[in-house]
Amino acid sequence: MRICRFTAGDDPMFGLVDGAGEKLAEISGDPLYTKIELTGQTHALEDVRLLAPVIPRSKVVGIGRNYADHAAEMQGEVPAEPLMFLMPNTAVVGPGDPVVVPSVTTEVSYEAELAVVIGRLCKDVAATDAASVVFGYTAANDVTARDLQRTDGQWARAKGMDTFCPLGPWLETDLDPSALSVRCWVDGDLRQDGSTADMVYGVGALVEYVSRAFTLLPGDVILTGTPAGVGPVVAGQRVEIDIEGIGTLSNPFVAAD
Repeated sequence: MRICRFTAGDDPMFGLVDGAGEKLAEISGDPLYTKIELTGQTHALEDVRLLAPVIPRSKVVGIGRNYADHAAEMQGEVPAEPLMFLMPNTAVVGPGDPVVVPSVTTEVSYEAELAVVIGRLCKDVAATDAASVVFGYTAANDVTARDLQRTDGQWARAKGMDTFCPLGPWLETDLDPSALSVRCWVDGDLRQDGSTADMVYGVGALVEYVSRAFTLLPGDVILTGTPAGVGPVVAGQRVEIDIEGIGTLSNPFVAAD
């Protein structure tokens, strides 16, 4: 099931997207908290604006260097345990929204990632039970200011600035995340072409590890790391991220006013 968040000009609503990605059927309420019920209204996808499929009530948890090839290209080692960092929910934007490059950085990179959306309050979840707390999956761009990442000594500012966490285009609730292609294009040029099969720590292991540290709330997001091929992106370019079984997330990059 594909669940989107959208606006047709009024308040945000949720909908179910058809298999062709052409139409959506409105549903009442927030599916994270209420039973999915159709309102009877439908829309052509081209007639609505898709929004970030979820705005985390609490947090976005990022995972660093979770692909060996990416760790190598960044001249780092694969961590002995998952490397976690936090981002505020104000970093989240949706498909088509601009990623704003602030004046404090001159070295911004894209990172294509599978994002895991938590469906219920949970703590200390075993890896074997992770599927029971996952609501769905979406595509993410873990935008990073590399110069700030090097100088700050921690990653909150480099990865958590406003608009630095695009999510979308929708949530896929019925998906096996173990071997999905993860690809990224910049202005139509393929830059990343990996697979979640190459993650050092899979989704189950990540949910277990993260939930040992933090109570996870409905709508919390875990970013699972990026494969090799990360690189610079500048204002005026467009980044497209495609996750097999989900769809394509596309965002323009613009300079701050």
